[in-house]
Order: sequence, then structure tokens, then C-alpha cells
Amino acid sequence: MEAGVDSLGCHSGSEMEKAARMAGNSEMLDTFAADYPQGPHDKPQSMCPAFGSLRVGLRMRRTATVLSGSACCVYGLTFVSHFYGARRSVGYVPFNSETLVTGKLFEDIRESVHDLADPEKYDSIVVTNLCVPTASGVPLRLLPNEINGVRIVGIDVPGFGIPTHAEAKDVLAGAMLKYAREEVEAGPVAAPTGGKSDRPTVAMLGEMFPADPMMIGQMLAPLGLAAGPVVPCREWRELYAALDSSVVAAIHPFYTASVREFEAAGRPIVGSAPVGRDGTASWLAAIGRAHGCSAEQIAAAQNAVLPAITGALAATPILGTITLSGYEGSELLVARLLIESGADVPYVGTACPRTPWNADDQEWLEARGVKVQFRASLEDDCAAMEAVQPDLAIGTTPVVQKAKELGIPGLYFTNLISARPLMGVAGAGSLATVINAAIGNKSRMDHMKAFFEGVGTGDTAGVWEGTPNVREDFRAQNQKKLERQAKAAKAAEMI
Repeated sequence: MEAGVDSLGCHSGSEMEKAARMAGNSEMLDTFAADYPQGPHDKPQSMCPAFGSLRVGLRMRRTATVLSGSACCVYGLTFVSHFYGARRSVGYVPFNSETLVTGKLFEDIRESVHDLADPEKYDSIVVTNLCVPTASGVPLRLLPNEINGVRIVGIDVPGFGIPTHAEAKDVLAGAMLKYAREEVEAGPVAAPTGGKSDRPTVAMLGEMFPADPMMIGQMLAPLGLAAGPVVPCREWRELYAALDSSVVAAIHPFYTASVREFEAAGRPIVGSAPVGRDGTASWLAAIGRAHGCSAEQIAAAQNAVLPAITGALAATPILGTITLSGYEGSELLVARLLIESGADVPYVGTACPRTPWNADDQEWLEARGVKVQFRASLEDDCAAMEAVQPDLAIGTTPVVQKAKELGIPGLYFTNLISARPLMGVAGAGSLATVINAAIGNKSRMDHMKAFFEGVGTGDTAGVWEGTPNVREDFRAQNQKKLERQAKAAKAAEMI
């Protein structure tokens, strides 16, 4: 381990990665680089990526979660997990410089896992290395595969290797699918709790609004198919059912490791999703072809749902210009739905990467004049919003904050857009109410901007008991100092 690595923060990207490679984790980091290619920044601009994998584990029944990382990181992750509704404890194996360097930390992790492995309580235990243990080479791969019949899944989720928390969901989902696939190959496994479907199923990749899988199931029925499990799953047995599906729908297109496991199991992958009229028509056709359905079956499935979607879109129009950005991975799907609802969407930014499974969405959007920015940075999203001056900005918290400072109505993508159905007939009319209401708040935003103009900015930033004592002579003196430094730097460049 490189000396002092335990004192580095999660945004010490290059130094942490260098330490991880020196500790023997080059192969893992190369896999991350291939699965989750970096964008313009070498560090995440959203919350800690490990939150994504942590959330997946905490939502699974009979699954325990153990974190290994700096105390401040573990505190922040557990706090935000409980903020989002986690109802179980998060295990933590503390360390110091000595236990990190001597290898005692790994021994402590192994001991804690043995203590925790109770088959009466758990089907699986997920152990996650955060940045510092990963950079130090703590070898979770050396943990036993199972203890007392409880599966042990060890993963590394470093902020310097995983660009977004959305993609960290794939790290754990992919690791679990790999484990489950190897169990299936080794012999018989337990059937799903609710029994096996009497029809071939379509597994769905990506966390969705609870109503969406039900809507998808209704649309699949004319094809002779049923909706299968949603991956990330809620219990271990669902992993077997997902692997047994006839087709896999990559609703969220960034689950690269999970797709690799499904492909190893011989399952075809279909991208995009049934959003809007065009999206639903093409998605049903792609699913039908992947399963081997006849043209008549595909036509029947389309005819059963497309007229209702067309009517719902016409009944709930969205009129206005909208810029859209986020880090959930469903941004392109939402943009398609907004455009079919009548909105003008000149810019879509997503923190997730371009993949084969969002290529159709990109092509559809760009054919309608939309600028699609993959691996969009905060700077990209804000620049687009400021240039377009839309009627509504949908984005991450800092984008919405910047929009409101400019008097532009804004909606937080994760809490207000992702938390609504998007698929089929239900999705066609789900966004109009909240978006039209937000666009209608423009006059209120103008009033608030005028009322608070200048407050808390410039000389008035901070808390003051009286009027700030502005010293223009000090400012002029400091400005001259900065100019001299700039001249010296320019001269050094010429030399």
C-alpha cells in the first residue's frame, strides 16, 4: 500500500487509482474502465457511487450489508440510505492505518462475516469496499463463497472507478447474477416464491416505478409473454427467474455487467422501452422478434395499446420548451415522452454513457433536433439551460438551483420525474400535470427573483449585523497583485 493513502479523500482520483493499481487491483479497474467509461471528469459529480450498490442490497429481503471504508464515508452513506427509506442496519468494519497496512482489516472483515452468517436470517451477505480499502488492495475475493449456507458477495465500489451511483447498482446486480448463474449451472435451484410463470417471461433491467412492470405485463400478453423479475431484484430467488427469462429488456441501458451475465446465459437483450407511441411500437416489435413471435402477434400487441396511448398523449399535452438532465439513466426515455406530448426539448444530458441499448433512443431524439449529451457534466447541463432559457429546467439539484436563481421554473428529476410511471398508457399522461403546473409558475418565479435580487450575493453574502464595510482601496490593491502574478505567469510560459 502506498503510504498515506488512508488520508486521501474520494476525490483524489488519480492518486487513489495509482495506489489501487500498485496494490494489485489493475484488472478490476480495467474492467470498470471498459464497463463504465469515464466522462470529462475523473471523479463523480453526483452522490457517492457506493450509494447505488448500497441501496440495491438494502432493498433485498434476507440480505445483510457490510461496508468497509472511512468512517466519514460510512456515516454519509448510512445517513442518505435511511433518508431514502432503508429499514435495516448497515454493518461497518472500522479500520485504522495499522490494520489497513498489516492486513488485519481483511481478517476483521472475515470475522464479522462469519459472525453475521446466520441462515435463519439471511440468504446472502454483501460486503462492499469503499475507496480507501480498494486503493489499499483489501482482497474481498479471498472471502469464502458461502458460510453456513449464506452466500457471500464481495464487491469494490470506488469513487475513482465508478462514475455514477446509477452504475454502481450494476456492480452489485451483476455480481449477484454471476453468483446465481454459477449456482444454476451447478445444479437445481429454488423456484421463485410466487411460483414459475406459465408463459415465457421478459426480465427488466433497471429500477422502475412500481406500476411500470404491471403496464409492461399487460402489453406483453398478446405476444404470449409475461413480465418477469425486475433486476436489481428484491430477493435472491428472483435472480434465478430473471436468468430463466426468454428475453431481457434493458430499460435502463447502463447495466453492462448484468448484460454480460445474461448473455453468458444465452439471453437476447433488447434496448429502449415502451414509452410514448413510437417507443412502444418499436419496443414491442423488437421484443417480439427476439422471442420469435409472428408478425400477426406483434401487430396484435401494438393494436391493443397504441390507440390508447395516442389518445392519452392528445388529452394531456405539454406545451413549452424544456431542458432535461439527470443521472438516473432514464433521461432519454423521459425526453421521448415529453416530445410526443408536445414539448420542445432542445437538450438532453445524462451522466450515464452511450451504450448499444440506448442507441435507438439517441437516434430518435437527434432526428428531431435534440442535442443528446452522454456523460454530461454539471457544467454542460447548466450551460445548456442558460443558453436555451427554457420554460422549465428538469435536472439535478444544482441545475434546478441555478435555474431558479435565474427565475426559470425547475423540477428535480430524481424525486419528481423518476417517481412517476413512464410506460404504456399510464406513462403517456403521467407527466403533464406536474410539468404544466411548474411551467405555470413562471410569474411566481419572476416575482421571487425581483424580491430577492442581490440578497446573499457579492458583498451581502453571509450573515451581517450591519452594512458590510466595503474597502475599495483594498480591492484595488489586490487587483494589482493579481495582475502582476498573471504577467509573471505569462512571462514564464514564454521562457
